[in-house]
Amino acid sequence: MTETFEALLETGACADVSGWDFSWLDGRASEQRPPWGYARQLADRLSRASASLDVQTGGGEVLAEAATFPATAVATESWPPNVAKATRLLHPRGIVVVADPDEPPLPFADEAFDLVTSRHPATIWWDEITRVLRPGGTYFAQHVGPASAFELIEFFLGPQPDARRARHPDDEAAAAEAAGLEIVDMRTARLRIEIHDVAAVVYLLRKVIWWVPGFSVETSRERLRDLHDRIQTDGPFIAHSTRHLIEARRPPA
Repeated sequence: MTETFEALLETGACADVSGWDFSWLDGRASEQRPPWGYARQLADRLSRASASLDVQTGGGEVLAEAATFPATAVATESWPPNVAKATRLLHPRGIVVVADPDEPPLPFADEAFDLVTSRHPATIWWDEITRVLRPGGTYFAQHVGPASAFELIEFFLGPQPDARRARHPDDEAAAAEAAGLEIVDMRTARLRIEIHDVAAVVYLLRKVIWWVPGFSVETSRERLRDLHDRIQTDGPFIAHSTRHLIEARRPPA
């Protein structure tokens, strides 16, 4: 039997949104994956590093996919539920999890790591990444690109023309270079998102809180009803995400 609008709201509102695992959405929403296989490439680089730092690790799910880690392996995270989840997942693998506010400075010495990584960081402090990298060290990350999921965001907030340029890979490359890094590789992808019910929308907007700041079921009930009716009539709500893979190097001394 098809879930009612109210039941879908309740389902999305009660779901656990800790960590950075989106498997709860299986059957309710889907997103194409980038073609480059970030987790696989990350695992390969970790196997060859001597000291690694994963910034804004979420619940540590992507980092934990690697088979081996360097002798010194650290991850940072700011959100307390994610810190707890990452600690449970990563400590048994020998990775130290540091609660960090995601603001400069990173709590590490200069030139402490030969590999700094991140998957979908909310903020990127290029000067700090350069500082903690050893000469010849690498920053390897998958970033969210410009106007990602804006079809959904603008459904709730209205047009956001000034925000559409944010996170553009050209701008990020320029910022990395200004901080003293060399761009080794940059790849981009635009990916299809299909959302099949408003439970998925509630879950996403509770989890990715910067998409629609201040979102709650109560204050957005009317727009959620409009979206529910649209899905019932027209089928899945279609949006698009953008991603870029970036590899940057601190020049050798």
